[in-house]
Amino acid sequence: MSSNWVDIRDEIRRRVLERELLPGAKLPNDQELAEEFKCSRTTVQRAMLDLAQSGTVDRRRKGGTTITLHPITRTTFDIPITRLEIEAAGNDYSYFLVSREILVSPPRVASSFGLAEPTEMLRVTALHMANKQPYIFEDRWIAHETTPEILDVDLSRESANEWLIRNRPYSDCEVRFLAKRATRQEAELLASDVDEALFVMERTTWINGAPITMVRAIAKPGYQLVAKAN
Repeated sequence: MSSNWVDIRDEIRRRVLERELLPGAKLPNDQELAEEFKCSRTTVQRAMLDLAQSGTVDRRRKGGTTITLHPITRTTFDIPITRLEIEAAGNDYSYFLVSREILVSPPRVASSFGLAEPTEMLRVTALHMANKQPYIFEDRWIAHETTPEILDVDLSRESANEWLIRNRPYSDCEVRFLAKRATRQEAELLASDVDEALFVMERTTWINGAPITMVRAIAKPGYQLVAKAN
């Protein structure tokens, strides 16, 4: 069975933590790792990008990939796949696409990306559910010029959250946590009261300065966030 990039990343981290790979050790090249994990070189490169960003490995064009002298010392934030988060808690996952349309982004979204002016983007709203009960309402803007493949994805079957994490690497991420009062639509979708305070996780990602996505993940009443530092 082939591995995805998260599997590869986690296995390399495990080998480092258990000192199977020592600081300064050189990893096999991408092709050799692809053969070991039965996947494509692109999948290996995605895993290595994440490991390099977290300070676990050092990648050089002609020098290959080595374990850094002080690996896994930076605190990292892994964007969660909501489906896996729900299933890990022992719940059944389901998903409902609320809307999908190309619109001119509002000034707030353009500003979050650092854009000088609003531009056309793909807006996706969706509801993630646990045991058929509302869990997280996702309001997302995707820069389809940076990620044109998203336009061909059937987002009624696969969430943008999961597709982007598995297929679109990012180099920079900004995360904000805030509270907001539920709008009428949010109250209906999340089974809350209008104006009830809801917990919001807002994330914006870029690849080498180019915008990828900005999402507001609005959680059900009573949601608890558990974060682990790696």
